[in-house]
Amino acid sequence: MLDINKIRKDFPMLNKEKPLIFFDNASTTFKPQCVIDAVADYYSNYCTNIHDGDYGISHIAQRKFDEVRSKVAKFINCSPKEVCFTAGDTSGLNILAYAISDTLEAGDEVLLTVAEHASNILPWFKKAQERGIVIKYIPLTDDGRLTIENVKNTITDKTKVISIANVTNVLGYSIDVKELCKVAHEHGALVVIDGAQSVPHIKTDVRDWNVDFLVFSAHKMCGPTGVGVLYGKYELLDKLTPPFMGGGMNSRFDTCGNYSLMLPPEKYEYGTQNIAGVIGFGAAIDYIMSIGIDNINQYEHELKEYAVQRLMAEVPNIKIYNPNSDTDIVTFNLEGVFAQDLATHFSSYDICVRSGQHCAKILLDFLKAPATVRASFAFYNTKEEVDRFIEIAKRGEEYLDAFFK
Repeated sequence: MLDINKIRKDFPMLNKEKPLIFFDNASTTFKPQCVIDAVADYYSNYCTNIHDGDYGISHIAQRKFDEVRSKVAKFINCSPKEVCFTAGDTSGLNILAYAISDTLEAGDEVLLTVAEHASNILPWFKKAQERGIVIKYIPLTDDGRLTIENVKNTITDKTKVISIANVTNVLGYSIDVKELCKVAHEHGALVVIDGAQSVPHIKTDVRDWNVDFLVFSAHKMCGPTGVGVLYGKYELLDKLTPPFMGGGMNSRFDTCGNYSLMLPPEKYEYGTQNIAGVIGFGAAIDYIMSIGIDNINQYEHELKEYAVQRLMAEVPNIKIYNPNSDTDIVTFNLEGVFAQDLATHFSSYDICVRSGQHCAKILLDFLKAPATVRASFAFYNTKEEVDRFIEIAKRGEEYLDAFFK
């Protein structure tokens, strides 16, 4: 059982003079004071670069940076050598699309779904145009789920990569990653998992899943912005060539154009790293682990179920696109009210929700809606906040009434 009142005291954004209800956690999350303190401590007390600094504070920065790599490895159950720091989920997905596509031939297939975020579609589009790779879509069920059966019906001997979200950012449905990897590997295909919406909320075990690659962002799990993780099986990271070059990831180069790269994970960490962000990320992982990922998952799902039940029972003319989703996301519209107008209506009562296309533009054709409203919950939200949200949702049509008066 979570002590929500105690947890909420840890977040400065939740303790302002003017109360704010934040239901846009699928976009980003608030930061506990321990994360803010960790970032400030770096900038205040040992602000320097890592790698080859022959002085005390550089050694401190390097040690703390390396400690976070070990924390991430423990969090997702892998070796620290398989944890590459990136600028975020989008960065990791681009790195993989570019690196993997360099090993593919024209006619090779990459499987996606129409529910994917732009960050997991556009890089593959670009490489398909350049290299003749074929993009195919695994069909979804009528309610928007990806099933293993549909994967089996779509995969072929030409399929080389399946790149999908473990939890989709609009509908919030999850996939059995372990079973997906089993099917993919039987056909010789690699699996790339976008974990942006899953790693912060559900237990992640890359070894048990036997997944080839996983990417996620720190800022969606109470960490700083501008930091992410690219996990890959070591032998695959060693085999692939990263698309970016620079300091920190090379071991030597000369005037003749000869060069050699570091071993993973440094091989993928080009340039100056976001050291403050990584150290803050370590504090976020400590914080999440102190609460317990299973406790977080259970509480957030209960909150989402409570919200859905009340919305469906009490709000006239509401359409919920994912009433039976697995996680913390509720996506909906109110008949006759444009999504952005409804979000603005909530905002006028200090309730933050996301509206629009949610970077999943292809999915809109599937949903048959130009835009939707998304409410997404975190473990620091409360049932009282949901009650207020429901109360304001009942007044959704008032926005249009006020607009036309």
